[in-house]
Amino acid sequence: MPIATVNPASGETLKTYEAMGDEEIERRLRLAEATFRTYRTSAFAERARLMHRAADLLDEDQQDIGRIMTTEMGKPVKQARAEAAKCAKSMRWYADHAEGLLADEEPDAADVKDSGASRALVRYRPLGPVLAVMPWNFPLWQVIRFAAPALMAGNVGLLKHASNVPQTALYLEDLFHRAGFPEGAFQTLLIGSGAVEEILRDERVKAATLTGSEPAGRAVASVAGDMVKKTVLELGGSDPYVVMPSADIDRAARIAVTARVQNNGQSCIAAKRFIVHTDVFDAFAERFVAGMKALTVGDPLAEETEVGPLASEQGRSDLEELVDDAVESGATVLCGGERPDGDGWYYPPTVLADITREMRIHREETFGPVATLYRVADLDETVLVANDTPFGLSSNVWTRDEAEVDRFVRDLEAGGVFVNGMTASHPAFPFGGVKRSGYGRELSGHGIREFCNITTVWHGA
Repeated sequence: MPIATVNPASGETLKTYEAMGDEEIERRLRLAEATFRTYRTSAFAERARLMHRAADLLDEDQQDIGRIMTTEMGKPVKQARAEAAKCAKSMRWYADHAEGLLADEEPDAADVKDSGASRALVRYRPLGPVLAVMPWNFPLWQVIRFAAPALMAGNVGLLKHASNVPQTALYLEDLFHRAGFPEGAFQTLLIGSGAVEEILRDERVKAATLTGSEPAGRAVASVAGDMVKKTVLELGGSDPYVVMPSADIDRAARIAVTARVQNNGQSCIAAKRFIVHTDVFDAFAERFVAGMKALTVGDPLAEETEVGPLASEQGRSDLEELVDDAVESGATVLCGGERPDGDGWYYPPTVLADITREMRIHREETFGPVATLYRVADLDETVLVANDTPFGLSSNVWTRDEAEVDRFVRDLEAGGVFVNGMTASHPAFPFGGVKRSGYGRELSGHGIREFCNITTVWHGA
């Protein structure tokens, strides 16, 4: 795949870039290793000062970087600006909290005495250069939620971004450089996916994090496992959106639309499978379909646009295949379902009902504005259908019944349960999944400690 900016709204190639050669990659690896030796000893206060400066610069750049993201991958420009603002907020959060999150921990005094020590503590130390393999769908946020905690912990970052967002990738390196971080603290590697394995096998690279597809996750995890290197993986999702009889149906349906089509439906944590109790199924379906039909689809640079094009022609083709397979197998199209005429990689907001387990769309992730509706008879069937997926990233449940909430929290196989609201990430809360959605956690204290050497310090009596 070429490293290029191709406007999804028109299919026009705007900029192309040459992949870095072996000499440049080696130079950057040497620089990362050398920078880490000194950066790891910097004070938290100094790292926080630099991170706050980067956040301020990002706020100043919000309009420009928003347009770049929209031009590169097609998200509505309002959402692009909101993504930049969220990144700046999270950078400040880590700047303000990292020192406390990584403070030395003192074990219970009785345990210290029992071990024969005069004193003991647990200290968090940075690992070194961390390779981040990142996707195009949230081209700023996916990187910042790795970079902010990693840099605040004293690590340095090497970014291999998706090949269709090179301008955003280069912007990120420039952002940290302008903020005053040492040269080599954060570097972008303009490389294709074929170059990742050799870099990950390099002894100077200590760990890796990947957000992306399941095949990409398997490939990185396999190499990292062979090299015995720590990895964090955030892969696909097919999140359930459960609606029970006690729910506020109007609100649940309204938010369901946003939960499905955020980022043009190209989000791992977007709600994708809408599992609705039979007592409220018809009322919910009517409101939900009406909301999907009312969305404004168009030029992503237009302020009024709510749904733009998919990021790639292949992505649209993959989505069409899932929809066509479902329809051929008996699914009912309640709205959308057909590719529009004209330029760009657009696909209409679509709702499918009468889904069966034999359809591909039941097992595979739909990366675009396509929702599937399931009718369920009771709580047990709801849990069964919600868990009937190879993924387990997040989940949404709508109910006012506390006993049902307890059941969902206990039994849903997911990294998050969002009650009466849609899934969203926040720097204070851990983010990640189970099953084929990956392992490890990003964000919060859990995320910043993922790439730390958790060190026991023991002093004899």
